[in-house]
Amino acid sequence: MKKLTVVIPCYNESGNLPGLVQEIKEAVKKPDIEVVLVNNGSTDDSAFVLEALTKDAPLVRVVTVPENQGYGYGILRGLEAAEGNYVGWMHGDLQTPFKDVLYALSVIESLGEPEDIYVKGLRKGRPWFDQFFTLGMSVFESMLLGKKLYDINAQPNIFHRTFYEAWRNPPRDFSFDLYALYLARMKGLRLMRIPVIFPPRTHGQSHWDTGFASKIKFIKRTVAYSLELKKHIRTKVL
Repeated sequence: MKKLTVVIPCYNESGNLPGLVQEIKEAVKKPDIEVVLVNNGSTDDSAFVLEALTKDAPLVRVVTVPENQGYGYGILRGLEAAEGNYVGWMHGDLQTPFKDVLYALSVIESLGEPEDIYVKGLRKGRPWFDQFFTLGMSVFESMLLGKKLYDINAQPNIFHRTFYEAWRNPPRDFSFDLYALYLARMKGLRLMRIPVIFPPRTHGQSHWDTGFASKIKFIKRTVAYSLELKKHIRTKVL
């Protein structure tokens, strides 16, 4: 078994893929770390680019989702293929340096590789409006769900595979990060936050954060899922 599997969902990220794969090759030097790149139903030339880039990258595997069914769905398909003792994910837009994943693993190793650990990024260097938006959502989610939740969508996320194997009914959309963090809080995992510098995108545009209107849509969708999650708390179906 590998020590760590990192899942990276990629949806129409062909412009970022060369830099991402090169970054992975330069960072991963040990055979017990693997990366699963998920072509999450891309409609650009991501499939061709991934095939060409990973031919000489034995520690990188590609999982293909024929039709995009959501951000969370892509991650779940990658986690199903994971062989690591520890598993997790990060975004494929180069806004989270891959070295932060290795730092997260070093934190776990320094603690003796416990099973009750959840290492998650804490974004730094973001525009003030994005920080304000994150703070507002964090306060709302914490009050609604009764657990301290902050910077919910920060990357990377790394934890022992036994935590993932205990999941029930995870969402397929961008509520996926909320589900994982909230469940970690509910199960009493030790949450370790690591600082991650959050630079602008190198190529393309975010597939959900395209302006104020998209943020309002995200808020509505997240609130709806949060209310559903709260209902599941009462019935203990997570």
